[in-house]
Amino acid sequence: MQNQPTFVFVHGAFANSFSFAPLQAELALLGHRSVALDLPGHGFGATFAAAYQAPQDLDALAAEPGGIKGVTLADNAAHVIEVLERAKQNGPVILVGHSRGGAAITAAGNARPDLIDRIVYVSAWCPVDLDVGGYYTEPEMADVDPGAFAAALVGNPAELGLLRFNFRTAAPETLAAMKQAFAADLTDDEFRTLLNTFQPDENLDAGTSADRAQASTWGRIPRTYVRLADDTSVPPAVQDRMIREADALTPDNPFDVGTLQSSHLSWLVHPKPAAKLLGALAAR
Repeated sequence: MQNQPTFVFVHGAFANSFSFAPLQAELALLGHRSVALDLPGHGFGATFAAAYQAPQDLDALAAEPGGIKGVTLADNAAHVIEVLERAKQNGPVILVGHSRGGAAITAAGNARPDLIDRIVYVSAWCPVDLDVGGYYTEPEMADVDPGAFAAALVGNPAELGLLRFNFRTAAPETLAAMKQAFAADLTDDEFRTLLNTFQPDENLDAGTSADRAQASTWGRIPRTYVRLADDTSVPPAVQDRMIREADALTPDNPFDVGTLQSSHLSWLVHPKPAAKLLGALAAR
């Protein structure tokens, strides 16, 4: 068992460890060990405002405090490192981040490359030349519809000190916009089921220039980027840009690249192809 790698999964924004349950089941059936963590303020550490429950009170929801306020990227990285330290006691570790979880695994790789045998990004933010927020102003993100985000936003992030989305909305146009942005290849039932695993609040801190990938530490870790070819929220063009930037940073240690035919979220709902791809990494 000491030579068997452990997959450590880090979720994206508004998500939690529950997101990876179907994937973990597939990996287990293939004989692989894994753990999915909850970043601070996520999973059972999340707070759900009373006004978020039915019947919803959107005015109250826009003002009610949330426990994730003040959580930083440094907090997220510290928690990832704590889990890595424990997992590493059992053998090699493959650290996998999805979406905004890429910022956390990059920060962990900058700080403790010794704990990571391979780092894997699944349509995840890998900030190299820009901060995460900086990529949103670039041409590769020009076709991303901001309406999918704005329609579900509740309250003023600056006043709340957090991002708050109403994933329990029944507004047809808002649901349609979110589905198109994140999971156009799911059925409506699958998409609504997925939304019910999300939590309304997310922290604001996605990192600064100090949190970009560092060649001297992060750049030493063998790495894989799993492109999601049908992603319309982190489009393939920006995924490919981050791959190019990382490869330019450490040309002697380039990304190993794979591709799944998936939107941003459907690979989690239908995880067999992802499990097969990740399992091949574990076999190396």
